[in-house]
Amino acid sequence: MASSASRPLLIIGGGLMGLAIAHELAKKGRKIEILSRRRSEAAGFVAAGMLAPHAEGLKDNLFQLGQLSLKRIPKWVQTIEEDSGINCGLKNCGIVVPFCSEENRDHHPTANHGLILNRKELEAEVPGIAAQWHTALLFNQDGQIDNRRRLMRALEKACVSLGVHFQEGVEVLDVLHEEETLQGVSIRKAEGEIEIRPCQEAVLCSGAWSNQIFQAIPIFPVKGQMMSLQGPKNALQRIVFGPGTYIVPREDGLTVIGATSEREAGFHEGLTHSGQKQLHQGIDAIIPSANRWPQMERWWGFRPCTPDEGPILGASILKGLWLATGHHRNGVLLAAITAELIAKCICKDSLNSQEQRLLKHFNWRRFKL
Repeated sequence: MASSASRPLLIIGGGLMGLAIAHELAKKGRKIEILSRRRSEAAGFVAAGMLAPHAEGLKDNLFQLGQLSLKRIPKWVQTIEEDSGINCGLKNCGIVVPFCSEENRDHHPTANHGLILNRKELEAEVPGIAAQWHTALLFNQDGQIDNRRRLMRALEKACVSLGVHFQEGVEVLDVLHEEETLQGVSIRKAEGEIEIRPCQEAVLCSGAWSNQIFQAIPIFPVKGQMMSLQGPKNALQRIVFGPGTYIVPREDGLTVIGATSEREAGFHEGLTHSGQKQLHQGIDAIIPSANRWPQMERWWGFRPCTPDEGPILGASILKGLWLATGHHRNGVLLAAITAELIAKCICKDSLNSQEQRLLKHFNWRRFKL
């Protein structure tokens, strides 16, 4: 058995958060091992890649966390691209949020951060937009990244280049502890064998499955169904963020449509007729002509959600176990700041007053009665 000094820090979960944190810690010289049941099921492969704290109308501390991450993303992506040699598809394209009335527009939580568009200006920004939308807010500061095709693969390659070790097909069953100190994890290997893996430090970032491993945190799945269309190249320059539906155009014309929000679905896999109908109705309500574009792919995934829809970050009740989960629909946006904050905590780097306050706010203890 390896001595405690040579044991790597375990990352429990190989999705976007796990990869981002592993990369950040490996850059700091830490020995890292990622335990992943099936990376392809990670929410990072499912999301549309919007970087949209303003367009989504985030509020209060979550908005501040989103803004901090948005500022860090360009440098964060540059580092990943340098370590991997893969372009991540970061694009500051701006996001249009349409409204039926000026009153609704002005009640948007982040309205004062956006540029007001009238109907004529809206038509110029979003050709073919449905007639019901009379005004809009344009958030030039928001954008997107091609998480599904580029960012996830780039992070994987960047981690490998830094010596991160991957164990795929390993299911973490439980976190083992004595007197509130982490001792290790119980795992089921791909061959079905149960094994105890000693460790002194670990980060739990298993997304929607986090509660199954560590029941002290209130994480539950929210299923989302999505699809992609092949639109004409440059048919849309902006993301359109409508109520319940968003349309995200990539540079090559591939257009991502999302997403349902199915809180009662649990971990029920697969596409449903009702979910797919909802997506097409959403397209018809925003850009009706897009429903005639060729359909490319349909998929689903599970967002990790908490009761207040904010993430759980920082120390857990167990010494040595750190938490980075519950990001709901803002995982791609918050990956950069999450990786930075968790790495600072683990490496005992200094935190400024805002970082300390946000970590305190998003600690798991806020859910204790």
